[in-house]
Amino acid sequence: MIARKNMGRASPLLLVLLALGFFLATYNLITMVVHNRAASGKWVMDGLDWFDPIIGKPEELNRVQATNVKYHVVLTATDAPYSKWQCRIMYYWYKKVRNMDGSDMGGFTRVLHSGSPDDLMEEIPTVVVDPLPDGIDRGYIVLNRPWAFVQWLEKAIIDEEYVLMAEPDHIFVNPLPNLAHGDHPAAFPFFYIKPAENEKILRKYYPEEKGPVTNIDPIGNSPVIIKKSILEKIAPTWMNVSLTMKDDPETDKAFGWVLEMYAYALASALHGVQHILHKDFMLQPPWDLEVGRKYIIHYTYGCDYNMKAVLLKAAFSLCIINQYLIIVVTIQGELTYGKIGEWRFDKRSYLRGPPPRNLSLPPRGVPESV
Repeated sequence: MIARKNMGRASPLLLVLLALGFFLATYNLITMVVHNRAASGKWVMDGLDWFDPIIGKPEELNRVQATNVKYHVVLTATDAPYSKWQCRIMYYWYKKVRNMDGSDMGGFTRVLHSGSPDDLMEEIPTVVVDPLPDGIDRGYIVLNRPWAFVQWLEKAIIDEEYVLMAEPDHIFVNPLPNLAHGDHPAAFPFFYIKPAENEKILRKYYPEEKGPVTNIDPIGNSPVIIKKSILEKIAPTWMNVSLTMKDDPETDKAFGWVLEMYAYALASALHGVQHILHKDFMLQPPWDLEVGRKYIIHYTYGCDYNMKAVLLKAAFSLCIINQYLIIVVTIQGELTYGKIGEWRFDKRSYLRGPPPRNLSLPPRGVPESV
């Protein structure tokens, strides 16, 4: 009888240990979730795959879901050889992954802002729009991008409710689902878009009554998956803000080549549009090392490596074949960023035409992404 009672009753020490373990597990969970939210003031989806992706997001995400999950892939381009070969490669990979399991890709449009048709019209679905008037972009050709979207949206007739704003130097490496939720677009967070550190400049365009500058997402316009109806509201503001920012010397100097990216983020905030940030949306070699479950390779950075010869371990380095002494070496590549490497791939090396066929593979030790 006594033995039976002892078996059915947990000791006080065991109960204390169980309670302490449960407390620590719960505390760690809450701390991790709060940290992920506080890191940028936004909800970053990736890294919490086991966690309900809707819980903790704005309440609208629980009420508004996509009625048509397919999205239309759109990229803007010029008729320059540099742009053409990138568009052909991008379109090839779009066709390769479009119908794979897990993909929500719909149609495809290249918005050609050169004002006249080119020789890719029959190969790639294309809509021709006008460039900005001469001199308006002042050599910053990216200013044509928001103007191109404004024109395309005025004439576009597509079946999809959503749009993916992509770029010619994107390669689809995994089937891309619609990452947006209802009226909340999905975007990739860029480490160099820092609204909080540029508050003085951004306040010229985002008044204090609109709220803190952290309402401005750390993003550009691409890659972004967004409802077409919402993009129609943002695009004219995006265009006007871009032009206004370019005309301001202080802003132009501060933001440089990412000015138009800031303009899109700013325009979205002015319309009260908040993006869901997805770190796995895209990877950028050579800094991101593995492809993993990421969806797009953005090959905007040059990849430069040396061809350093490394002698293999002594146990394997010497052998005799037909009376010849063989010394075995291997080539181990090391990143030489900022300095042209013995092996390199940089899209800017091919401004006048496409890369040659059968490019040499990089040496050993180079990340998978490269």
